[in-house]
Amino acid sequence: MTAAAAARPERPHRRRLTLAGLVLLAALAALIAWGPAWTARLQSAWFDAYQLAMPRRDAAMPVELVAIDEASLARHGQWPWPRTLLAELVRAIERQRPAAIGIAILMSEPDRLSPEHLLQSARRSDPILAGRLDLLPPNDRVLASAIADGPVVLGFVGTTDATGAQPLAPPILVVDRTRGDTTALGVPAFGGALVNVPELDRAAAGHGIFSSGMSDDRVRRAPLIVRIGERLAPSLATEMLRVALGVPDLRLYARGAAVERVGIGGLTLPTDASGQVRLHYARYDGRRTVSAVRVLDGSVEPERFERKLVVVGVTGLALGDTTQSPLGERMPGAEVHAQLLENLYGQSWLTRPRWAPALEAGLFAVLGLLLVYATPRWKPARAALLAAACIVLPLAAGVAAFAWQRVVFDAAVPAVALSLLFGVLLVLTLAETTRQRGLLERAVQRQREQAAYIAGELQAAKRIQLGFLPHPDALAGDARVEVAARMTPAREVGGDLYDYFMRDRDRLFFLVGDVAGKGLSASLFMAVGKALYKSIALRSGQTSASQIMRAADTEISRDNPEMFFITGVAGILDLASGSLEYCNAGHENPIVLSSMQGAYTRLADGAGPPLCTVDRFAYTSGHRQMAPGEVLCVVTDGVADAQDPGGTRYGMPRLLALLARLAGPAVRASAVVDAVAADVKAFAAGADPADDLTVLAVRWNGDLSGR
Repeated sequence: MTAAAAARPERPHRRRLTLAGLVLLAALAALIAWGPAWTARLQSAWFDAYQLAMPRRDAAMPVELVAIDEASLARHGQWPWPRTLLAELVRAIERQRPAAIGIAILMSEPDRLSPEHLLQSARRSDPILAGRLDLLPPNDRVLASAIADGPVVLGFVGTTDATGAQPLAPPILVVDRTRGDTTALGVPAFGGALVNVPELDRAAAGHGIFSSGMSDDRVRRAPLIVRIGERLAPSLATEMLRVALGVPDLRLYARGAAVERVGIGGLTLPTDASGQVRLHYARYDGRRTVSAVRVLDGSVEPERFERKLVVVGVTGLALGDTTQSPLGERMPGAEVHAQLLENLYGQSWLTRPRWAPALEAGLFAVLGLLLVYATPRWKPARAALLAAACIVLPLAAGVAAFAWQRVVFDAAVPAVALSLLFGVLLVLTLAETTRQRGLLERAVQRQREQAAYIAGELQAAKRIQLGFLPHPDALAGDARVEVAARMTPAREVGGDLYDYFMRDRDRLFFLVGDVAGKGLSASLFMAVGKALYKSIALRSGQTSASQIMRAADTEISRDNPEMFFITGVAGILDLASGSLEYCNAGHENPIVLSSMQGAYTRLADGAGPPLCTVDRFAYTSGHRQMAPGEVLCVVTDGVADAQDPGGTRYGMPRLLALLARLAGPAVRASAVVDAVAADVKAFAAGADPADDLTVLAVRWNGDLSGR
């Protein structure tokens, strides 16, 4: 089956999978745009994960929380306290000149512990006691006096139903940039409010909402402006900043019903469309909180509250409202207001751009289209890697945006949708793969049969190639010389060649060559080259090594359409005299191992370019007088180019060091060949060979014939 024929049945399959993927992609995109409850919960959990991993770390601490905690209740009695005690607490804070004091405590009823309400039955029977109690000022008046003497902001509570009470609030000027309808501003709306007793409210410098009644939910966003009935009112934190800055009113900038920002004097606070900011929580820090008992007994640091924003709240066990932060910590409502004030003061709130949903949907669509295209076409492993990258990309981008700019992007919902999309595409692809498995198995079987046939042919070629080599015992009867050789192809067959034979009674001809390349084509060219060499050396009138090299260059270059070339060393050793004549055509220089311990010589004469590279090059011979016991070693570049699993080359320095250790009067040619082959194998440690490897060693023992 051809590749084109195999591809044709897959095209309809790919189109079907692509169409199914596009339909699913559109459905998921619509689901993300619709934003059902489960996606909102997943999104909120992801935003919480940002904060859990990277909570806010502010160096400045502009807010102090005065906590009516367990220690305060143990010292001054159960809650509620007499408002005269609250007045003492307020005056103690005022003496340190804070920028603003926010009281996150609702006092909607007169103090039942006030003198005019105490001991009603005793007052009727004891006129003297009644007169003495009447001389005492009402507790609410005492507290109102303390409130009036400082920059105190009282809080009120929003309710779902109308209460008939209107909270006191500063003027809020709505600046509409589009001149649209601002009567339906998207700020949080409440039907009514629970306010403090009028005497206390009239004495306060400001009023702001401090509780929305959702104490069992995680507070992730906090409003700066709310609507109570038909009237706009600030949050406790917003009002505290207004009082601290000493400005008479607030400004709300909007585009129609969408809020853009809130202005407090020269301070501008960007918000979302509902006039809320996303809180960036810090972990609980005890340095921000001081127990009310320490303030009352005067043990707090003298300047602790100076120019600070002070929040007073109840934190004692089972008292007041508590909530859970995205950091997983339970905290009282007063702590939330302190965190909001720190966000506003340090400009460290979280931002979610209004174009973020469009960006998230666009990113999901782009990555989804990439998966729809690639999953049916790529291998499962590559497709899985792509899917993992598509999922990790928005996650990593979201984390980076939060870390660098405190911007929150929803990466969780797109990641889950991409996982679902890839899973469905993978299942559909697997189903189609199962349907085609029979065809593929038959195709694989045919390929195996073809591979077995080719392997058999290569084995036959290997046997033929090895049959070209001289027999190891060809010179066994001549004591004057010992010749050993070994060739290891990088593949089934190789491009290295070697040969040796006697030209006459005393002259030994030897040859080592390397065809450029590996595999079957190189082995065929090697066989042709070796045959031509041997024919020229035995049958021509050429007598010197250089003449044989020139003649071989001419004959091998004659029919060489693939432009192969051969590097080689050819030599003639006179066994009677030890005279060596050699010629080198671009090959590694031969090495002579001396009969002296550790000595060797590289033969650099008689060098020229590889065969078939320079037309009619005039090769010249080099000469060497061999001493009895010396060994000539010739290797191909498969030795120096051998690599270990880490890619390090064996190299000529290592070979020369090995040969230096072998040199000596007792070294045998076979020992040299075996040592080189073993050292290269140990160095490679199982790595694939870089090239064919051939080693030839010739030892001249001297003329032992007695002539």
